[in-house]
Amino acid sequence: MAETTDTGLPRAVAIAWGMQEAPQRGPNRGLSHERIVAAAIQIADAEGLAAVTMQAVAKSLGFTTMSLYRYVSSKDELLRLMQDAAITLPEKVKLPGDWRDALRAWAGIVRDAYRAHPWTLDLPRGPIAVLMPNNVRAADLGLAAMKDLPLPDDEKIGVILVISQHVGASVELEQNLAAEGAVAIPDEGAQLLNEVITPARFPHLAPVMESGNYIPDDSPVVEAEDGIDPEYDLGLDLIISGLEVMEKQKAGHESSSGM
Repeated sequence: MAETTDTGLPRAVAIAWGMQEAPQRGPNRGLSHERIVAAAIQIADAEGLAAVTMQAVAKSLGFTTMSLYRYVSSKDELLRLMQDAAITLPEKVKLPGDWRDALRAWAGIVRDAYRAHPWTLDLPRGPIAVLMPNNVRAADLGLAAMKDLPLPDDEKIGVILVISQHVGASVELEQNLAAEGAVAIPDEGAQLLNEVITPARFPHLAPVMESGNYIPDDSPVVEAEDGIDPEYDLGLDLIISGLEVMEKQKAGHESSSGM
């Protein structure tokens, strides 16, 4: 359970919003919550999330580990602060007027933020995360994108969650594909797969396999430079198409109620 302040707010939330004062005693000159978080993010960017330890952060700043504990109570608290600080949005954002285009633009902004620091996706995105400043700003921008969409607030929050999950999963997939690299399936290997993935066993997938639309023959499965933009766009199109249906249903209901 996350440590809380006297107000009942999680400490990480209070620190992120500037509500938690820095300690006034001890060998802490030159230290601050911001410096500690920035140093930890630098380590995560360079070496991965596993390299972030209280000892490593303290060493990078030239302080003792105990000095850090005067500012952050645990590594878990530090990770929460890092997660929010790393997911930054542009200072000024002008969204398109149409809610469909606005949602696509908003999703792209969130995607860029995740791509800049993909390790943030390895951290929990739960109730505490959504109260942090940058998450609140992202949610506010998402709601701004849907200001002309006639849905209740709870459903709009649901849309933000669904699109965020889609964007996060897309970035995770990009990272996984890049880490694994291209996998070439020559004719001999493809033939062996066709012998086990047969129409009798897999009547729906086997034809797709044979057509080359599942794993292309004699070519890499995925080239890192190709990306997954088509799949990413398809996912957004499906979500937005569903919202268009809801919008029409809402308009039809209001029309029939007014008769």
